[in-house]
Amino acid sequence: MKSKAWTEKFMQGVFFIAACASVLAVALICIFLFANGIPAMREIGFVKFITGQVWRPNSEQFGILPMIVGSLYVTAGAIIFGVPIGILSSVFMAMYCPKQIYKPLKAATELLAGIPSVIYGFFGLVVVVPLIRDFGKMLHDAGIVKTAGDGNSILTASLILGMMILPTIIGTTESAMRAVPSHYYEGSLALGATKERSIFRVIIPAAKSGVIAGIVLGIGRAIGETMAVIMIVGNQPRVTTSILQGIRTLTGNIVIEMGYATGLHREALIATGVVLFVFILIINFSVALLKRGADHE
Repeated sequence: MKSKAWTEKFMQGVFFIAACASVLAVALICIFLFANGIPAMREIGFVKFITGQVWRPNSEQFGILPMIVGSLYVTAGAIIFGVPIGILSSVFMAMYCPKQIYKPLKAATELLAGIPSVIYGFFGLVVVVPLIRDFGKMLHDAGIVKTAGDGNSILTASLILGMMILPTIIGTTESAMRAVPSHYYEGSLALGATKERSIFRVIIPAAKSGVIAGIVLGIGRAIGETMAVIMIVGNQPRVTTSILQGIRTLTGNIVIEMGYATGLHREALIATGVVLFVFILIINFSVALLKRGADHE
């Protein structure tokens, strides 16, 4: 009995240390970012830093509005492409998929999560960029758009990021749907609802928290992705309204210039990381509010 009690206390201590290590890691990251980024914002000017549209480190002009807009564009595009496909794929796998093809399909979706981002970027560069270039040229020849673009664009990055977030959304949503008690679905059918209506009006609303969690994880993957985006988005620090033109994201801006940045330039890049970190916090906080509202309902 004494040995068992000692073992339980020991494991409790191990779990406590592991939890403290996680909290400490987050705290250290926050301290590093804010300690190095806030002074740069103060020196540049917070409003000038956030709303400035010119990024010229050689002239000490550090405006990150184009990168903020670029990150929002590609993340929104990834959501538009990835979320509907991910949820519909989850519905098929959870409710319609024959047993013979479920395992290969599940393995394929899990394999998507294991593919390195540089491979996604290379695929986009070789396959998707030429397709978008031809698509833009077709629209330009038809007089629909003014600039055809070279294929390295917001649309290309959105397509690739939408593909990259699929395994996260599919896995989380499918698990949430399978966790819904079967009598919800059976009761809906017994009341005369069709299978599709039962799924979209009963099962998915009951699995809402899991679905939202999957979407949030997908958004975090999209807004934080770097390598694949750098290869296909054009990396042009400008504000544009055309999805066929290139832009630069916050993460891309940091990675491209951090290798040679010094002084205020380096601190401005760290301050860019602070802005990105705050974006993630806002997203998580907003989703927590949505989930709290759903629970109260």
